[in-house]
Amino acid sequence: MTEALLIIDVQNDYFAGGKMQLEKPEVALNQIERVLNRFRKTEKTIVFIQHVAKIANATFFLENTFGAAIHSALTPKNHGNEFIVQKNFPNSFLQTRLQEVLKSNQIDSLVICGMMTHMCVDSTTRQAAELSYRCTLLGDACATKDLVIEDDTIQADQVQTSFLAALQSFAKVRTTSDYLQEQ
Repeated sequence: MTEALLIIDVQNDYFAGGKMQLEKPEVALNQIERVLNRFRKTEKTIVFIQHVAKIANATFFLENTFGAAIHSALTPKNHGNEFIVQKNFPNSFLQTRLQEVLKSNQIDSLVICGMMTHMCVDSTTRQAAELSYRCTLLGDACATKDLVIEDDTIQADQVQTSFLAALQSFAKVRTTSDYLQEQ
């Protein structure tokens, strides 16, 4: 089994002062840093996914802005095993070089974390499973936000729990601590 860490959209616009603030993104960031450090120590493949908005009416992740930059706590290093893959859609595989990076590094298993659980983490995890990758999703290393449908507001913690429950069909959902203890 050759494993890679996939860090999805941990970008400034999701944090305080950003254009699309999530609920407690710093809590997820702390967990992501823990697993990133482990992958760096073991010199495993790390892929940073960076969303850059290309649609005309985009309100966040605008190209060449501070908000679109990867959070400074996760600054990718210029090593042969760390990659940045830019995307323009929620699904990190759609019209990107992600599949090429994974294949060229003989990756068959993914540890997935990042932001937003209900959008990009969801679509990427489902696609990864459909492409036959063995997936582990670190639920406490993901963040989301409140969602509104008609007159109802679904709180971020309920959104998070619902999506993680649904994603169990596509990935082994673990906490970061459980994952790190198993390694």
